[in-house]
Amino acid sequence: MTTRIRTTLADDHPIVLAGLRNLIEAEGDLELVGEATTGPAALKLVRDKQPDVAVLDISMPSLNGIAVARRLAEECPAVRVLMLTLHEDRAYLNQAMASGVRGYVLKRSAAENLIHAIRAVVVGGLYVDSAIASRMLNDSQQRSPRWTNRLAGPELTDREAEVLKFAAMGFTNKEIAARLDVGVKSVETYKARAAEKLELKTRADIVRYAAAQGWLADI
Repeated sequence: MTTRIRTTLADDHPIVLAGLRNLIEAEGDLELVGEATTGPAALKLVRDKQPDVAVLDISMPSLNGIAVARRLAEECPAVRVLMLTLHEDRAYLNQAMASGVRGYVLKRSAAENLIHAIRAVVVGGLYVDSAIASRMLNDSQQRSPRWTNRLAGPELTDREAEVLKFAAMGFTNKEIAARLDVGVKSVETYKARAAEKLELKTRADIVRYAAAQGWLADI
């Protein structure tokens, strides 16, 4: 029997929570192991249950989803955190990614995208709602770092490109090293070289570059 994806939900709106619960319970490969309606309760729930994926509302009483994600990244690094939100502003996405979040889904598209997002992040991928990803790509085309002109931009080596792609998808340096059968230090070096060549300063910059290359299309 295939192991089901253990999932927790946190949202302070009962109707939204009920809808999310129905989505998860309708899938045979997912198992809902707990719910919470506040940030502190969500943090305790994830600590206790150690789910594969924790779905968090970005706006919750007492402790918001970003703060919870930041704590979980330190205390429960094996848990993949997926943010569910009304906010389409890229600033929120940047904050979420900086906090270790692996998925970002808009509530308005949760019915279509949440399950796919959960399955994507549990295998190590990064999921960004298509509406946000499209905006990121449009923004990247309006900026002028070295990589915006793909023909005139700097050339990455095959290994640098591979490492950057995996980094954009949300894999850790250790996970990338295992996939490429190289040392963690080598991964850090390849990533640093690629980021320097392309003037990528943040994780959000790496994801924007990956989106522009079409690397995230099949996640």
